[in-house]
Amino acid sequence: MIRLAAVRHDERVLEIGTGRGALTKELVGLTANLEGYEIDRESYEGLKRELGGRLVLHNEDAFKSSPDFDVLLSSLPYSESSHFVEWLSRRKYDRAIVLLQRDFAMKITTPPGSAAYRAVSVISQASARVEMVSDVGRLSFDPPPRVNSSLVVMRWRRTLSAEQTAMIKRIFSQKRRTVRAALKSLGLEAPPSAPDPAAGLPLQCRVNSLRADSVLAMIGVLSRVERGAEA
Repeated sequence: MIRLAAVRHDERVLEIGTGRGALTKELVGLTANLEGYEIDRESYEGLKRELGGRLVLHNEDAFKSSPDFDVLLSSLPYSESSHFVEWLSRRKYDRAIVLLQRDFAMKITTPPGSAAYRAVSVISQASARVEMVSDVGRLSFDPPPRVNSSLVVMRWRRTLSAEQTAMIKRIFSQKRRTVRAALKSLGLEAPPSAPDPAAGLPLQCRVNSLRADSVLAMIGVLSRVERGAEA
């Protein structure tokens, strides 16, 4: 993770889930701007005593905050993975190096049309260039979890709004239908004539075959139609 992060001394670095500080202790010598979040009180207090003023450390949930950062590193609880992807999609940063459950890492890197392609796939791929770098076996951990993990690098592409992520999830609740059928089921108005796919609203395609950029373009078309209808 340290090698992939390639931290420069002037970069703002954020670690979510510092735990007992195994990664944190490596980071304090690499940057003058290190901020960490840890929700476990005992781990927080132990690391605070050990590292003192060498970083800004918070005993709170990072996902309820809006820290500014250039580089993020995290090995967060796997139950928070979807929440993390949505939270990250609303930030502007340079790169994030995260350890995720392997099955989840495959979901956010899988191509359109695959069985694992879903809303979180679109949110991650629309907001970042995502690369699964390597697998990490469960025996690398103490104690070993029941699942294998993967190291993932995410590089910022664009920031999504809460409205865009909500619309992506609405549309992908109908992911096996055609775009036309999905919009009708959701009560969303499509233009009276079907534009070609380059216009962002390929009505005859199935939802789960759409690339992330096409989904965003489709949301943009729908927003313009709705604004026109209101006018």
